[in-house]
Amino acid sequence: MNCMNKNHGCAHICRETPKGGIACECRPGFQLTKNQRDCKLTCNYGNGGCQHTCEDTDQGPKCGCHMKFALHSDGKTCVGERSVQQQAAPQLLPNETCAVNNGGCDSTCHDAVTGVRCSCPVGFTLQPDRKTCKDIDECRLNNGGCDHVCRNTVGSFECSCKKGYKLLTDERTCQDIDECSFDRACDHSCVNSPGSFQCFCHKGYVLYGLAHCGDIDECSINHGGCKFGCMNTLGSYECTCPPGYKLHWNKKDCIELVKCVSSWVSPKASLTCSKTGKKESCSLTCSSKAHYLAESDNSYTVSCGIPILRGKSTPKANSSNSQSCIETLAPPVKHKASFKIKDAKCHLHPKLKGRQEEGGRQQGPGSGQPCSDCFVTFVNLKCDSSKKAKGRRTRNPPNKEVTRITLELEAEIKPGDVTGNCNLNCLRQRMEKQVKSYIKTLKKSINQERFLIRVAGLDYEVAQKLAGATEKQENCGPGRERESGRCVRCVPGSYYHGEQERCLPCPPGTFQEKEGQLACDLCPGSEGHGPSGARNITSCAGQCPTGHYSTDGFKPCQPCPHGTYQPDTGRTLCFPCGGGLSTKWEGASSFHDCEAKVQCSPGHYYNTTVHRCIRCPVGTYQPDFRQNYCISCPGNTTTDFDGATTVSQCKNRECGGELGEYTGYIESPNYPGNYPANVECTWNINPPPKRKILIVVPEIFLPSEDECGDVLVMRKNSSPTSITTYETCQTYERPIAFTARSRRLWINFKSNEANSARGFQIPYVTYDEDYEQLVEDIVRDGRLYASENHQEILKDKKLIKTLFDVLAHPNHYFNYTTRESKEMLPRSFIRLLSSKVSAFLRPYK
Repeated sequence: MNCMNKNHGCAHICRETPKGGIACECRPGFQLTKNQRDCKLTCNYGNGGCQHTCEDTDQGPKCGCHMKFALHSDGKTCVGERSVQQQAAPQLLPNETCAVNNGGCDSTCHDAVTGVRCSCPVGFTLQPDRKTCKDIDECRLNNGGCDHVCRNTVGSFECSCKKGYKLLTDERTCQDIDECSFDRACDHSCVNSPGSFQCFCHKGYVLYGLAHCGDIDECSINHGGCKFGCMNTLGSYECTCPPGYKLHWNKKDCIELVKCVSSWVSPKASLTCSKTGKKESCSLTCSSKAHYLAESDNSYTVSCGIPILRGKSTPKANSSNSQSCIETLAPPVKHKASFKIKDAKCHLHPKLKGRQEEGGRQQGPGSGQPCSDCFVTFVNLKCDSSKKAKGRRTRNPPNKEVTRITLELEAEIKPGDVTGNCNLNCLRQRMEKQVKSYIKTLKKSINQERFLIRVAGLDYEVAQKLAGATEKQENCGPGRERESGRCVRCVPGSYYHGEQERCLPCPPGTFQEKEGQLACDLCPGSEGHGPSGARNITSCAGQCPTGHYSTDGFKPCQPCPHGTYQPDTGRTLCFPCGGGLSTKWEGASSFHDCEAKVQCSPGHYYNTTVHRCIRCPVGTYQPDFRQNYCISCPGNTTTDFDGATTVSQCKNRECGGELGEYTGYIESPNYPGNYPANVECTWNINPPPKRKILIVVPEIFLPSEDECGDVLVMRKNSSPTSITTYETCQTYERPIAFTARSRRLWINFKSNEANSARGFQIPYVTYDEDYEQLVEDIVRDGRLYASENHQEILKDKKLIKTLFDVLAHPNHYFNYTTRESKEMLPRSFIRLLSSKVSAFLRPYK
């Protein structure tokens, strides 16, 4: 039996006991009868309704009258003996006194010259008989001043709030509860709303259990759309390719790693140098694939081109590839150098007019380039300025600027240069010497401030001598612009224009995925068409639409042939329906267009081998009709049974909670979502010596129709005969607090496969056993539960955390000022506990 059952039998108030039973209580002024269910009126409630005297009997209050008065036929009112037939109130007699039966007054009696004068306490009004006090229903006037709900009580009233709101200390105003401020409200992002809140997950994750985020296994969704292999990662996934192939720009298709072409491909990086007298001048031109990263105000990295893939070996001699393929696959010449520039500072700024006019020009093959026979594919330059540390061995003055330049360079050998006198190894040795000579020239040009980086048609200086940096730089530097007084990086879809010193949208036919870049990358085959400000390659114009494909994913495109489909844009292939199935038309864009022999409902997938619908296995789900796959549950969740249709049926089976020596909590698996079937959890709370346990159950949700198939029990140990503190298999939305009947607790929760519910999150605190009598007095006080507001306190996670902190460490009470306490707790709650808390804390004053 529980209070949720309408047949509990209590006339007034039903209370649930820690052991799962019930206890009936009566409203103030009433008394519980011998059957422990009914309530009878007593003289303590409005004088039993009597005008003069009241006497408690087994049948209830019995009214009487003063001398020279008679009881009216209503059994309550007293009238003068000479006017028994009249219902007017009796006249005040001079000989009436408050000393005799309180002057007949319900409440307060005052002796006056004309007789007694009755008055009523706040919340009551004096009736026309001038004796009786009647309760005022404050809720009838302007809802009692309550924001939400007003409930009349004897002599007063009480305001309460709707779910998702809390009553402020004025006990009238309702304020939205910011659930997002609670610990563990959401795994990722939380958005508060009036009366509620909602959890959201980062990209690549999906919400389950109302508040938790699990990684999406994209590979289970139509193989991630990958042509070959698919590898799931946290928050994302990657398509993989077999040996000899690499990923297409769409990150899903695979293309041949190396193709032998007759025409020479233009380099992605162009590094040229020239010499005028004793001055060396060099420039690095990035035609595409230029990336800029400002690590700090005094450090940045610029990369130009694409590095050759590591670990690729040359084909065997008996390979069918031509000699030019062998040359193309030859490992590149790589060199890394690091040197310093004294009294200089890293900065990448557009070249000042009038500086180095003769340097950085593109030179022809006969202009004395040290590397006239090399093919530069990738250059990475890092500039880092820092103050030189003060030391005994340094010859330079302390705190001088020192710039460190780190340069990485990759170059390929041109095809066709292999001769009978110089094979591939010979060419490599020559190239390595030329690259080393190139590095020396670069070092000289940088030291002489005659090295430029050309990006998007603009020349940038790498580093500047301190003596020449007389002009104050007001701008934010490359890759950033000033916004609302702050320097912010250029957003994806834009680039930094050096001359205008601001960020501009990527022009049509280009895109930029990263922040703070100096140029935009070219769209494949766009020919200058497409939207401006494209943030990624998928925004480029000319991609093949769904249901179509081409050799590079761009127009001109062909429709998917019969029996195939393609749900993505920019693809180089179409997926077969499988099982010999055909499509209704060319250009099919999903498996829906395949003419399956049966139409599968949610929770099923179409098996093209047996041509029938199969239930999704345990741990997967499918919310849509006519699909040929099931989606894996996110993270470490699984389903209770096969044939799941929504992600909400994916549940975490891990038992929740944190068990501390002073405070902690236990939590059903998957909370606040429904707990899984056939799960069992066990927690053990072992307080430090001389401490006892206080439990607060804010609310618990267990299916009542389950015939106690799901049970939570708290007892001394696992033995069924040990002392039991709490046991329930029901749903209780009214909070309850109780102390453990043993020094330690063994807590067990077990569910069956019949039904499920939200479960519970139950906090606990351990307190000094010297205060056991006080704590027992608090939690057993009926006033703690009589008020709706007090119940909400036991459900308020922030307040419970504060109260538990004080119970666990009484001296922490002084961390909360009187003002803070009054702002946190309603006055009625403070009045209820003030004397008890004072006694509790007196040893620490």
